[in-house]
Amino acid sequence: MSTMSIPLPDALKSFVDEQVSQRGYGTSSEYLRELIRKGQGCQQLRSLLLAGAASALTALADVSYFEGLRDLVRKSASPRTKV
Repeated sequence: MSTMSIPLPDALKSFVDEQVSQRGYGTSSEYLRELIRKGQGCQQLRSLLLAGAASALTALADVSYFEGLRDLVRKSASPRTKV
């Protein structure tokens, strides 16, 4: 694992310290790692959305399309799960 040192203005350092204590993180490093992971997830989602927007239309997403998706989920859900 690599180490990174990040200088922060006092106001940002105070904010990070508050988030660590209020959200139950053990250290400021844990909090910052979580923010970075969320940023990665947002970037991946953005890439997928842009790829989807650039792709050709394959099916019309109308009422029957969504009903079919719901049926598929109901069939694959466990008997105790209510969808």
